[in-house]
Amino acid sequence: MDRQAQLLIVDPQNDFCDIPGAALPVTGADADMKRLAALVDQAGGAIGDIVVTLDSHPVYAIERPAFWQRPGEDGAPQPVAPFTQIRAADVREGRYTPRDPALRDAVLRYLDALEASPRKYVLMVWPTHCVVGSWGHNLHGELAEALGRWEATRLRTVEKVLKGLNPMTEQYSAVRAEVPVDGDPRTQTNQALVDRIVDFPGLSFIAGEASSHCVAATAEDLFAAMTPERLARVVLIEDAMSAVGGFEAGASAFVERARVLGVRTMTAAQALGLLSA
Repeated sequence: MDRQAQLLIVDPQNDFCDIPGAALPVTGADADMKRLAALVDQAGGAIGDIVVTLDSHPVYAIERPAFWQRPGEDGAPQPVAPFTQIRAADVREGRYTPRDPALRDAVLRYLDALEASPRKYVLMVWPTHCVVGSWGHNLHGELAEALGRWEATRLRTVEKVLKGLNPMTEQYSAVRAEVPVDGDPRTQTNQALVDRIVDFPGLSFIAGEASSHCVAATAEDLFAAMTPERLARVVLIEDAMSAVGGFEAGASAFVERARVLGVRTMTAAQALGLLSA
């Protein structure tokens, strides 16, 4: 077996870190990324492959405030606040409507499919975050520097995978959109990513933000393609990922499901010890 390890980092971006200017800060994420940067610097010689996913969006998309409106008391359209959940029934009953009325039927088809999907998500209107080209879309600064040093030292490049570019579907998982869009391969299964992770012969460490959403969705899609033997070579770095506030129970449930499958969990310090052995 290849003694080199692999590191998959999910969405380690400024907008998810609890730092000034972040649009959707996750408490603990800044410290998570600093621990991860230190791990890359200190154990980089034992890491043979690094994959980073990047949440990547326009301002106008189905999970963004700019997409939605609601009727005010006087009947005039009003903005929809971030962290509003919208169900198909809400649209049918007129509580929320797309600002572009021509999209109503498409939105209803999407919401029906989303609510019937295996994860049974309800659409969440998130604060506008990780807009491509913005500061918030960039990698956490200390982690970006550590990844750059790894590239220069190992003479390899970090593979970066963009997700979330189609405005008519949500995409928590880097493997596929929640509801794939016909004709848009960006929303279909990213088989190259699946093969890169699943076929890796050594240990695969997973970290990133947020454990309640994008880490969980990405990891579980990958787990579904793994044998028990492969799952035993996956490690979640628990103190290099944190949950969105209010969704801590979902993050804990994800970690427990992973353990049941045979996935290991450890801290960044424990991972360093393992990689340094």
